[in-house]
Amino acid sequence: MAKKLTYQAAGVDIEAGARLVKSIASFAKSTYGPRVLSGVGGFSGFFSLDYENRLFKRRYREPVLVASTDGVGTKLDVAQAVGLHETIGIDLVAMCVNDLVVCGAEPLFFLDYLVTSRLDVDETAAVVKGIADGCKQAGCALLGGETAEHPGTFPDGKYDLAGFSVGVVERKKIITGRTAEAGDTVLGLASSGLHSNGFSLVRKIVFEKLGLGVEDRIEELGATVAEALLVPTIIYARCVRAALSAYKVKKVVKGIAHITGGGLVENIPRILPAGLSAKIRKGSWPVPPIFGFLQKAGDVAEDEMYRVFNMGIGLVLVVSPYYAHAVAARLEKAGQTVHTIGQIVATPGKCETIIT
Repeated sequence: MAKKLTYQAAGVDIEAGARLVKSIASFAKSTYGPRVLSGVGGFSGFFSLDYENRLFKRRYREPVLVASTDGVGTKLDVAQAVGLHETIGIDLVAMCVNDLVVCGAEPLFFLDYLVTSRLDVDETAAVVKGIADGCKQAGCALLGGETAEHPGTFPDGKYDLAGFSVGVVERKKIITGRTAEAGDTVLGLASSGLHSNGFSLVRKIVFEKLGLGVEDRIEELGATVAEALLVPTIIYARCVRAALSAYKVKKVVKGIAHITGGGLVENIPRILPAGLSAKIRKGSWPVPPIFGFLQKAGDVAEDEMYRVFNMGIGLVLVVSPYYAHAVAARLEKAGQTVHTIGQIVATPGKCETIIT
Protein backbone atom coordinates (compact mmCIF):
# COMPACT_ATOMS: atom_id res chain seq x y z
CA MET A 1 0.00 0.00 0.00
CA ALA A 2 1.38 3.39 -0.98
CA LYS A 3 2.52 5.62 1.88
CA LYS A 4 0.14 8.50 2.48
CA LEU A 5 1.49 11.94 1.77
CA THR A 6 1.92 14.42 4.62
CA TYR A 7 2.62 18.13 4.87
CA GLN A 8 6.06 17.28 6.29
CA ALA A 9 6.83 15.09 3.28
CA ALA A 10 5.98 18.10 1.10
CA GLY A 11 8.59 20.13 2.95
CA VAL A 12 6.68 21.90 5.73
CA ASP A 13 7.34 20.81 9.31
CA ILE A 14 4.44 21.86 11.52
CA GLU A 15 6.03 20.35 14.63
CA ALA A 16 9.21 22.36 14.05
CA GLY A 17 7.08 25.48 13.83
CA ALA A 18 5.46 24.67 17.17
CA ARG A 19 8.89 24.14 18.75
CA LEU A 20 10.01 27.49 17.38
CA VAL A 21 7.06 29.32 18.93
CA LYS A 22 7.94 27.84 22.33
CA SER A 23 11.63 28.70 21.97
CA ILE A 24 11.07 32.34 21.02
CA ALA A 25 8.20 33.17 23.39
CA SER A 26 10.57 34.31 26.13
CA PHE A 27 12.44 36.61 23.73
CA ALA A 28 9.24 38.37 22.72
CA LYS A 29 7.92 38.59 26.29
CA SER A 30 11.17 40.23 27.42
CA THR A 31 10.21 43.25 25.27
CA TYR A 32 6.67 43.62 26.65
CA GLY A 33 5.41 46.49 28.76
CA PRO A 34 1.95 47.20 30.19
CA ARG A 35 0.67 48.34 26.77
CA VAL A 36 0.99 44.85 25.25
CA LEU A 37 -2.33 43.05 25.69
CA SER A 38 -1.58 39.76 23.93
CA GLY A 39 1.02 37.03 24.02
CA VAL A 40 2.87 34.93 21.47
CA GLY A 41 0.88 32.45 19.39
CA GLY A 42 -2.31 34.33 18.61
CA PHE A 43 -3.52 35.42 15.19
CA SER A 44 -2.86 39.10 15.94
CA GLY A 45 -1.02 41.25 18.46
CA PHE A 46 -2.82 43.81 20.64
CA PHE A 47 -1.27 47.08 21.79
CA SER A 48 -2.97 49.82 23.80
CA LEU A 49 -2.53 53.48 22.90
CA ASP A 50 -4.32 54.55 26.10
CA TYR A 51 -1.31 55.11 28.35
CA GLU A 52 0.81 57.77 29.99
CA ASN A 53 3.77 58.64 27.76
CA ARG A 54 7.06 57.78 29.45
CA LEU A 55 8.90 60.91 28.33
CA PHE A 56 6.28 63.65 28.37
CA LYS A 57 4.38 62.33 31.41
CA ARG A 58 0.99 62.90 29.77
CA ARG A 59 -1.26 61.32 27.21
CA TYR A 60 -0.89 62.23 23.56
CA ARG A 61 -3.56 64.81 22.73
CA GLU A 62 -3.51 64.21 18.96
CA PRO A 63 -1.62 60.95 18.42
CA VAL A 64 -0.52 60.20 14.87
CA LEU A 65 0.54 56.64 14.07
CA VAL A 66 3.70 56.28 11.97
CA ALA A 67 4.61 53.06 10.11
CA SER A 68 7.76 51.82 8.43
CA THR A 69 8.94 48.60 6.78
CA ASP A 70 12.35 47.46 5.56
CA GLY A 71 14.78 44.57 5.33
CA VAL A 72 18.55 44.16 5.58
CA GLY A 73 19.36 43.55 1.93
CA THR A 74 22.27 41.39 0.88
CA LYS A 75 24.02 41.84 4.22
CA LEU A 76 21.90 38.81 5.04
CA ASP A 77 23.97 36.70 2.62
CA VAL A 78 27.12 37.51 4.59
CA ALA A 79 25.47 36.61 7.90
CA GLN A 80 24.26 33.28 6.52
CA ALA A 81 27.66 32.49 5.00
CA VAL A 82 29.38 32.85 8.39
CA GLY A 83 26.48 31.40 10.41
CA LEU A 84 26.03 34.51 12.56
CA HIS A 85 22.31 35.09 12.90
CA GLU A 86 21.67 37.16 16.05
CA THR A 87 23.07 40.52 14.97
CA ILE A 88 21.14 40.53 11.71
CA GLY A 89 17.98 40.80 13.82
CA ILE A 90 19.31 44.00 15.37
CA ASP A 91 19.93 45.34 11.85
CA LEU A 92 16.35 44.55 10.89
CA VAL A 93 14.91 46.52 13.80
CA ALA A 94 17.33 49.39 13.24
CA MET A 95 16.44 49.83 9.57
CA CYS A 96 12.77 50.19 10.49
CA VAL A 97 12.73 52.15 13.75
CA ASN A 98 15.39 54.64 12.64
CA ASP A 99 12.96 55.60 9.88
CA LEU A 100 10.31 56.27 12.53
CA VAL A 101 12.61 58.39 14.65
CA VAL A 102 13.28 60.91 11.88
CA CYS A 103 9.76 62.34 12.19
CA GLY A 104 10.00 62.49 16.00
CA ALA A 105 8.00 59.32 16.63
CA GLU A 106 8.31 57.01 19.61
CA PRO A 107 8.56 53.37 18.41
CA LEU A 108 5.71 51.33 19.87
CA PHE A 109 5.93 47.84 18.44
CA PHE A 110 7.64 45.70 15.82
CA LEU A 111 6.68 42.68 13.72
CA ASP A 112 8.91 40.43 11.65
CA TYR A 113 8.51 38.09 8.70
CA LEU A 114 10.98 35.29 7.96
CA VAL A 115 10.71 33.02 4.92
CA THR A 116 12.88 29.95 4.37
CA SER A 117 12.94 26.74 2.36
CA ARG A 118 13.15 24.58 5.49
CA LEU A 119 12.72 25.72 9.07
CA ASP A 120 15.84 25.44 11.22
CA VAL A 121 14.56 26.02 14.75
CA ASP A 122 17.89 26.99 16.34
CA GLU A 123 18.87 29.31 13.49
CA THR A 124 15.51 31.04 13.42
CA ALA A 125 15.45 31.37 17.20
CA ALA A 126 18.83 33.12 17.02
CA VAL A 127 17.42 35.58 14.48
CA VAL A 128 14.40 36.30 16.67
CA LYS A 129 16.61 36.74 19.73
CA GLY A 130 18.48 39.44 17.83
CA ILE A 131 15.20 41.07 16.84
CA ALA A 132 14.14 41.09 20.50
CA ASP A 133 17.49 42.63 21.49
CA GLY A 134 16.96 45.32 18.87
CA CYS A 135 13.47 46.01 20.17
CA LYS A 136 14.81 46.46 23.68
CA GLN A 137 17.40 48.91 22.37
CA ALA A 138 14.63 50.82 20.60
CA GLY A 139 12.25 50.70 23.57
CA CYS A 140 9.48 48.95 21.64
CA ALA A 141 7.66 45.62 21.89
CA LEU A 142 8.18 42.63 19.62
CA LEU A 143 4.45 42.22 19.18
CA GLY A 144 4.37 39.38 16.68
CA GLY A 145 5.73 37.85 13.51
CA GLU A 146 5.44 35.13 10.92
CA THR A 147 7.74 32.32 9.85
CA ALA A 148 6.97 30.71 6.50
CA GLU A 149 8.41 27.59 4.87
CA HIS A 150 8.48 27.71 1.06
CA PRO A 151 9.94 24.38 -0.03
CA GLY A 152 10.77 24.20 -3.71
CA THR A 153 10.25 27.92 -4.28
CA PHE A 154 12.94 29.38 -2.00
CA PRO A 155 16.66 28.46 -2.11
CA ASP A 156 17.68 25.60 0.19
CA GLY A 157 19.50 26.73 3.32
CA LYS A 158 18.56 30.38 2.82
CA TYR A 159 16.11 32.70 4.52
CA ASP A 160 14.98 36.27 4.02
CA LEU A 161 13.69 38.84 6.49
CA ALA A 162 11.33 41.79 6.52
CA GLY A 163 10.44 44.04 9.42
CA PHE A 164 7.47 46.26 10.19
CA SER A 165 7.39 48.95 12.88
CA VAL A 166 4.75 51.33 14.20
CA GLY A 167 5.31 54.43 16.28
CA VAL A 168 3.36 57.43 17.55
CA VAL A 169 3.98 61.17 17.52
CA GLU A 170 2.00 64.16 18.69
CA ARG A 171 0.57 65.84 15.57
CA LYS A 172 2.00 69.28 16.34
CA LYS A 173 5.42 67.77 17.04
CA ILE A 174 5.87 65.93 13.74
CA ILE A 175 9.32 66.71 12.32
CA THR A 176 9.32 67.21 8.57
CA GLY A 177 12.32 69.45 7.85
CA ARG A 178 10.00 72.06 6.31
CA THR A 179 11.02 74.63 8.97
CA ALA A 180 14.73 74.40 8.12
CA GLU A 181 16.38 77.64 7.03
CA ALA A 182 19.75 78.90 5.85
CA GLY A 183 22.24 79.05 8.69
CA ASP A 184 20.94 75.99 10.54
CA THR A 185 23.56 73.60 11.85
CA VAL A 186 23.92 70.04 10.58
CA LEU A 187 24.80 67.52 13.28
CA GLY A 188 25.92 64.01 12.36
CA LEU A 189 25.57 60.98 14.63
CA ALA A 190 28.34 58.46 14.11
CA SER A 191 27.55 55.15 12.48
CA SER A 192 29.06 51.84 13.57
CA GLY A 193 30.33 51.19 10.04
CA LEU A 194 28.46 50.00 6.97
CA HIS A 195 25.15 49.53 8.78
CA SER A 196 22.91 47.68 6.26
CA ASN A 197 23.39 49.49 2.97
CA GLY A 198 25.64 49.17 -0.06
CA PHE A 199 26.26 45.45 0.40
CA SER A 200 25.82 44.61 -3.25
CA LEU A 201 28.89 46.76 -3.95
CA VAL A 202 30.65 45.47 -0.82
CA ARG A 203 30.18 41.86 -1.88
CA LYS A 204 31.36 42.67 -5.40
CA ILE A 205 34.59 44.13 -4.02
CA VAL A 206 35.31 41.70 -1.18
CA PHE A 207 34.16 38.36 -2.55
CA GLU A 208 34.47 38.77 -6.31
CA LYS A 209 37.31 41.22 -6.91
CA LEU A 210 39.48 40.32 -3.89
CA GLY A 211 38.36 36.69 -3.70
CA LEU A 212 38.16 36.74 0.10
CA GLY A 213 36.11 34.41 2.28
CA VAL A 214 34.12 35.39 5.35
CA GLU A 215 36.78 34.01 7.71
CA ASP A 216 39.75 35.63 5.94
CA ARG A 217 41.51 38.35 7.90
CA ILE A 218 41.85 41.93 6.65
CA GLU A 219 45.03 43.11 8.33
CA GLU A 220 44.48 46.83 7.76
CA LEU A 221 41.16 46.54 9.58
CA GLY A 222 42.39 44.17 12.28
CA ALA A 223 39.35 41.94 11.73
CA THR A 224 38.02 39.09 9.67
CA VAL A 225 35.74 39.84 6.74
CA ALA A 226 32.74 38.74 8.80
CA GLU A 227 33.73 40.88 11.79
CA ALA A 228 34.23 43.94 9.60
CA LEU A 229 31.02 43.58 7.61
CA LEU A 230 28.56 42.38 10.24
CA VAL A 231 28.85 45.14 12.85
CA PRO A 232 25.20 45.81 13.80
CA THR A 233 23.43 48.99 12.73
CA ILE A 234 23.07 51.57 15.51
CA ILE A 235 19.53 52.10 16.79
CA TYR A 236 19.13 55.83 17.44
CA ALA A 237 15.61 55.79 18.88
CA ARG A 238 16.30 56.30 22.57
CA CYS A 239 18.97 59.00 22.20
CA VAL A 240 16.94 61.07 19.72
CA ARG A 241 13.78 60.80 21.79
CA ALA A 242 15.73 61.88 24.88
CA ALA A 243 17.03 64.94 23.04
CA LEU A 244 13.65 65.86 21.56
CA SER A 245 11.84 65.66 24.89
CA ALA A 246 13.54 68.85 26.11
CA TYR A 247 12.61 71.17 23.28
CA LYS A 248 9.83 72.64 21.17
CA VAL A 249 10.80 70.47 18.28
CA LYS A 250 10.04 72.65 15.26
CA LYS A 251 12.07 75.57 16.65
CA VAL A 252 15.08 73.52 17.71
CA VAL A 253 15.34 70.22 15.85
CA LYS A 254 13.93 71.00 12.42
CA GLY A 255 14.73 67.89 10.42
CA ILE A 256 16.25 64.43 10.80
CA ALA A 257 17.52 62.13 8.06
CA HIS A 258 18.39 58.45 8.33
CA ILE A 259 21.48 57.90 6.17
CA THR A 260 20.73 54.67 4.34
CA GLY A 261 21.02 53.72 0.67
CA GLY A 262 21.95 56.86 -1.25
CA GLY A 263 24.27 58.04 1.51
CA LEU A 264 24.57 61.66 2.59
CA VAL A 265 24.12 62.78 -1.01
CA GLU A 266 20.60 61.46 -1.50
CA ASN A 267 19.11 61.34 1.99
CA ILE A 268 19.60 64.84 3.40
CA PRO A 269 17.74 66.60 0.55
CA ARG A 270 14.70 64.43 1.29
CA ILE A 271 13.99 66.56 4.38
CA LEU A 272 14.83 70.02 3.02
CA PRO A 273 12.46 72.52 1.42
CA ALA A 274 13.18 73.76 -2.10
CA GLY A 275 15.92 76.34 -2.30
CA LEU A 276 17.97 74.94 0.58
CA SER A 277 20.93 72.58 0.54
CA ALA A 278 23.19 70.96 3.09
CA LYS A 279 26.83 72.00 2.83
CA ILE A 280 28.84 69.17 4.40
CA ARG A 281 32.51 69.55 5.33
CA LYS A 282 34.75 66.57 4.66
CA GLY A 283 37.16 66.02 7.53
CA SER A 284 34.67 67.22 10.17
CA TRP A 285 34.22 63.64 11.34
CA PRO A 286 36.44 60.53 11.28
CA VAL A 287 35.53 58.17 8.43
CA PRO A 288 35.71 54.54 9.69
CA PRO A 289 38.55 52.52 8.10
CA ILE A 290 36.16 50.07 6.40
CA PHE A 291 35.22 52.75 3.87
CA GLY A 292 38.81 53.57 2.94
CA PHE A 293 39.52 49.87 2.53
CA LEU A 294 36.55 49.39 0.20
CA GLN A 295 37.31 52.51 -1.84
CA LYS A 296 40.93 51.47 -2.43
CA ALA A 297 40.25 47.78 -3.00
CA GLY A 298 37.38 48.45 -5.39
CA ASP A 299 38.87 51.51 -7.06
CA VAL A 300 35.65 53.37 -6.29
CA ALA A 301 35.39 57.09 -6.99
CA GLU A 302 34.97 59.28 -3.91
CA ASP A 303 31.70 60.74 -5.22
CA GLU A 304 30.33 57.20 -5.56
CA MET A 305 31.37 56.35 -2.00
CA TYR A 306 29.35 59.28 -0.63
CA ARG A 307 26.39 58.33 -2.82
CA VAL A 308 26.32 54.66 -1.75
CA PHE A 309 27.55 54.52 1.86
CA ASN A 310 26.94 56.45 5.07
CA MET A 311 30.70 57.15 5.35
CA GLY A 312 30.52 57.13 9.15
CA ILE A 313 27.37 59.22 9.69
CA GLY A 314 24.24 57.20 10.42
CA LEU A 315 21.79 59.96 11.29
CA VAL A 316 21.73 63.69 10.49
CA LEU A 317 19.92 66.38 12.47
CA VAL A 318 19.21 69.87 11.15
CA VAL A 319 19.22 72.08 14.22
CA SER A 320 18.87 75.77 15.07
CA PRO A 321 22.43 77.11 15.46
CA TYR A 322 21.47 78.66 18.80
CA TYR A 323 20.71 75.24 20.27
CA ALA A 324 23.17 73.05 18.37
CA HIS A 325 25.65 72.72 21.23
CA ALA A 326 22.94 71.84 23.76
CA VAL A 327 21.31 69.28 21.45
CA ALA A 328 24.69 67.68 20.76
CA ALA A 329 25.38 67.51 24.49
CA ARG A 330 22.08 65.74 25.14
CA LEU A 331 22.74 63.24 22.38
CA GLU A 332 26.21 62.53 23.73
CA LYS A 333 24.85 62.13 27.24
CA ALA A 334 22.51 59.49 25.78
CA GLY A 335 25.54 57.58 24.48
CA GLN A 336 26.01 58.78 20.91
CA THR A 337 29.05 60.33 19.25
CA VAL A 338 28.06 63.62 17.61
CA HIS A 339 29.90 65.78 15.07
CA THR A 340 29.08 69.20 13.66
CA ILE A 341 29.43 68.38 9.96
CA GLY A 342 28.00 71.37 8.12
CA GLN A 343 25.24 73.90 7.73
CA ILE A 344 22.17 74.64 5.66
CA VAL A 345 22.71 77.14 2.84
CA ALA A 346 20.43 78.92 0.37
CA THR A 347 20.60 77.49 -3.16
CA PRO A 348 17.76 79.02 -5.21
CA GLY A 349 16.20 76.45 -7.49
CA LYS A 350 18.19 73.58 -6.01
CA CYS A 351 17.99 71.16 -3.10
CA GLU A 352 21.06 69.00 -2.73
CA THR A 353 23.95 67.86 -0.56
CA ILE A 354 27.15 69.79 -1.28
CA ILE A 355 30.20 67.94 0.02
CA THR A 356 33.31 70.10 0.17
